[in-house]
Amino acid sequence: MTTPQDVLITSLDVPSSRPVETGDLSLVLAGAELIDLLGDGSVALDGELIVPGLARTPADRLLVDAASALVRRPPYESAQDWLWRRGEGLAAVYLAVMEEAGQVARRHRRILPGRPGPATATDTPARRRAAERWRSGDPVLTVLAGALGIQPGPAAAPPVIGDDSVEAVLATVGDAVVELDAVRQRRRIEQAAFDNIWRGG
Repeated sequence: MTTPQDVLITSLDVPSSRPVETGDLSLVLAGAELIDLLGDGSVALDGELIVPGLARTPADRLLVDAASALVRRPPYESAQDWLWRRGEGLAAVYLAVMEEAGQVARRHRRILPGRPGPATATDTPARRRAAERWRSGDPVLTVLAGALGIQPGPAAAPPVIGDDSVEAVLATVGDAVVELDAVRQRRRIEQAAFDNIWRGG
């Protein structure tokens, strides 16, 4: 299992304080991939830049895709740029791959049979491992889920990361999600103003 898979399963299993937006989830998944690549030494952070590390081949196919998408020659890419580039449509990719692996199921819609319904995590060892990681208060998973509005119980201790590079990625993820939400709000305001013009308001 990987951190992105644990994030996706947690987003399906644990209630959020707000609807989990697909764009937010995609950004968080891209950040989770980067954290796993940092963890196995495939990359390192030099300030804000992602620089190549050891030439490893991750065991997970989506992490292989992530590693192959890295910019490996100067000028290197910033963590923020990585999130926006790699994160585009990433939630749908993870859902499709995990559905194929039997880790996620989609209920069929009666009204719109051509469109898949909401995803649910199936009862698999992957789901149980993700649940245990969440229950144990894993700090990385806690912060990533928090960016989606998923919070542990009120008695939970504040997460302590203890790794400067991971902390930098987590902070970048949080900033990107806030920025995306601001874009959505601005678009809603613009659309409301446009609608008022058409209604003669």
